[in-house]
Amino acid sequence: QVQLVESGGGLVQPGGSLRLSCAASGLAFSSNAMSWYRQAPGKERELVAGITGAGDSTNYLDSVKGRFTISRDNSKNTVYLQMNSLKPEDAAVYYCNARREWGSGIATIYWGQGTQVTVSL
Repeated sequence: QVQLVESGGGLVQPGGSLRLSCAASGLAFSSNAMSWYRQAPGKERELVAGITGAGDSTNYLDSVKGRFTISRDNSKNTVYLQMNSLKPEDAAVYYCNARREWGSGIATIYWGQGTQVTVSL
């Protein structure tokens, strides 16, 4: 059974930092691209950052570039999201996502349960 368990969310003041973690089990971790998504109330879920299975390529939402860093430790089956200079508009539930491409348009996708990030004075 695949499990993605996020942790590290919480309340932080504007300008502060948080580090989210997502521990994966039940899958071949290094074969999965990992991503962080977020969803704020009344808004669609959006891709925040992604990293390839080998960790050699990353991509970011424009609004978080230079502030957020995604990384992974394949020896620990864990992906991280370091969030610095947080803004109120970063507040959302953050979700971990694992995706493995099998070819011919087939992919397996898994989601974590989400962790709340609140940015407020």
